Amino acid sequence: MGDERHETLGLRTLEDISGLILHSHDLQETLDNIVNLVAKRVGSDVCSIYLLEDDGETLRLKATKGLSRGSVGKITMKTSEGLTGLAVEDRSIIATDNAPLHPRYKYFRETREEKFLSFLGVPLFERKTPVGVLVVQTREARVFTPAEISTISTIAYQISSIVINAKLLDSIHQKEKERAFFASELEKMKASEIKGRVHPEQEKKRKLASLIGTPVSPGFAWGKIYIFSRNENDGIDMEHAASRPEERKRFQIALEKAKIQTLYMEKRVAEVMSKEDAAIFHSHLMFLEDRGFITKITDSIDNGYSAGQAIREVVDYYVNAFAKMEDPYLRERSADMEDIGRRLLGALNGNSSSRKKFREKRIIVADDILPSDMATMDHEKVLGIVTERGNAGSHAAIMAKSLGIPAVVGIDGLMKQISPRNEVIVDGTSGHLYINPDQRIKEEYERLQRDFSLKQRELEGLRDLPAETVDGSRVFLRANIGLLNDVKVAQASGAEGVGLYRTEFPYMTRKTFPNRIEQYNLYRKIVEGFPSHPVTIRTLDIGGDKGLSYFPFPKEDNPFMGWRSIRVSLEEEDIFREQLAAILMASVHGKITVMFPMISSVEEIRTVKRILEEVKDELTADKKPFNPTIPLGVMVEIPAAVQIAHLLIREVDFFSIGTNDLIQYTLAADRNNPKVKQYYDPYHPAILHSIKRVADVAGAAGKKVSICGEMAADPINAILLLGMGISDFSLTAPYIPLIKQAILKITMAEAREISAAALQMESSADIREYLAKAKAALKL
Repeated sequence: MGDERHETLGLRTLEDISGLILHSHDLQETLDNIVNLVAKRVGSDVCSIYLLEDDGETLRLKATKGLSRGSVGKITMKTSEGLTGLAVEDRSIIATDNAPLHPRYKYFRETREEKFLSFLGVPLFERKTPVGVLVVQTREARVFTPAEISTISTIAYQISSIVINAKLLDSIHQKEKERAFFASELEKMKASEIKGRVHPEQEKKRKLASLIGTPVSPGFAWGKIYIFSRNENDGIDMEHAASRPEERKRFQIALEKAKIQTLYMEKRVAEVMSKEDAAIFHSHLMFLEDRGFITKITDSIDNGYSAGQAIREVVDYYVNAFAKMEDPYLRERSADMEDIGRRLLGALNGNSSSRKKFREKRIIVADDILPSDMATMDHEKVLGIVTERGNAGSHAAIMAKSLGIPAVVGIDGLMKQISPRNEVIVDGTSGHLYINPDQRIKEEYERLQRDFSLKQRELEGLRDLPAETVDGSRVFLRANIGLLNDVKVAQASGAEGVGLYRTEFPYMTRKTFPNRIEQYNLYRKIVEGFPSHPVTIRTLDIGGDKGLSYFPFPKEDNPFMGWRSIRVSLEEEDIFREQLAAILMASVHGKITVMFPMISSVEEIRTVKRILEEVKDELTADKKPFNPTIPLGVMVEIPAAVQIAHLLIREVDFFSIGTNDLIQYTLAADRNNPKVKQYYDPYHPAILHSIKRVADVAGAAGKKVSICGEMAADPINAILLLGMGISDFSLTAPYIPLIKQAILKITMAEAREISAAALQMESSADIREYLAKAKAALKL
């Protein structure tokens, strides 16, 4: 078979496997279908899947096409035995055209496999740990070509994700008894609590309260509140179960209603925001079609539960299990399961999930905001959002940032201290929530509101003006974006293109890696949103705090210092090539530049360039048009890159300084760790001198250097960086007008003076104090 035919065959096979996964979530049935499909497509006499047992040493035959079906589940071998065991032991592909002559060959009478000569074993991995082996065998002696091996390896990777998901569900099942025990104990504790009335004096104190949470979307708002409550569970515990057939019928009707609601929400979010934003509801739909999930509920009904009790019981299992997961992505699935359960119970009770409309603008107060709330909320009537649960990565935070709504999340005890008659002020900048504020606080925020309104009108007038200093030095203000919906916000803010497109976010909203066509279509939409401005695409930056549920990562003590960013791309070259091909194909639709994250050596960037040239050759051979001179850049975000900046600049067209990572790596302070928050300091002299060195190196080479990090979102910081020689900024879009206003007020000479003075100082405290005075003097 030719390489081209194998590539087509591989893609077609993967598409069919994806279809099998979508329509069947039972592991055994899926594996049986896969071995039949693969054997047929690759023209082999045998295709088998062996999975590793929990002891990490025993392989068990789980599915086969071609061997005796009676041997499935019975044949086991140690990883030290046979060619299949060798694939696990060596963690590599084992291929031979005469298996019986191989020194590691082991014959199992039950399989009747002595008649098969050729053997190809491809290990399956979960986070670099073997979980099994995909085996292909033929009667005739056959040398597997590199293209065949590549195709089967890609199929093996897809199978790995199925096994991983199945193991996750199994682990949930194993924890059911433990969860039930703790739930029982918790109910006993609740029953033993003494319930008393709130003293009148305590009630008075409650009427004026200032609560603090996590600010996730800047700005402030005040007004009446709307308590976003969910009462679908009311009465479920006392619900009387009818006959089993009747309860099963109630559940099936509710299930179908929930599916229809989910499809509606997916469509609405895709229309209002983007298909990428709506992807979460596709995963919800898959769970509503999951046989294991459905069977658990029907089994509970058969055991005497009502439909409502069964739904809540099973959903609780999943919610609690996901919430305990170490992986942030999997923990977030806890909220998704809660949402799915709520939708099912709502459908069961006849509650509508139609769009929620408010008669007047309100501040939304809730325990949490779930995806379906986002889909059905009347955004134009939302003044602010306050939640008891959640963090910066929660759905409430993401929605608020996208829509520019002030928001505070994670306020402990919020729901106990709020009532429908309260008026509140929510400050999304400081994280404060004022309940029934007194006149003094009201007047202060009224003044702030007047000032803010004047400021907004002033800033709106700057939208179409170029960012230029008083003495004529041009500055470019571009946007950081992650989702397609960010394009609208960037356009409204007057962004001159995109300085950082984080491509990992579309990967994180999917169940599998998007192929080059899917990526191309997305990149094309981003580029076409800025027809006369450049769009800088950063290649996949996963690892650290950004994991993918379907991609195996090793368990690392310090993932930020481990296998992430460009290191993943260079090791998983097939994934990297797909993305590069998609970027190149999209380059004909606009001004694309591409940059690579976490570069630490000249060798890395040279390897990247070699791979890029090979992908160009491939596209040329396929007669796919692209821009052959697409500009290349690297992100300078670790100390090694700062030290060899003079070497790296020879290899690329531009630098982009990622201040967030540069600060944490230079100062050894994890920016997400509250214990070392005081050490994460953008004004540390080491940070400022690092930035100055990189700017000087790029300037001497006559090449562009930009800043893409939170540091540039403060006007005085932008002035400081401008004085260091940086005239290209990429920041969160809503901050662009504010930074533009600061640049229009100052001369380049003043910026250089501020920068020079700060670089002479020996402590961050002195620098911070000096910049605060400069900011006040300039009235920024």
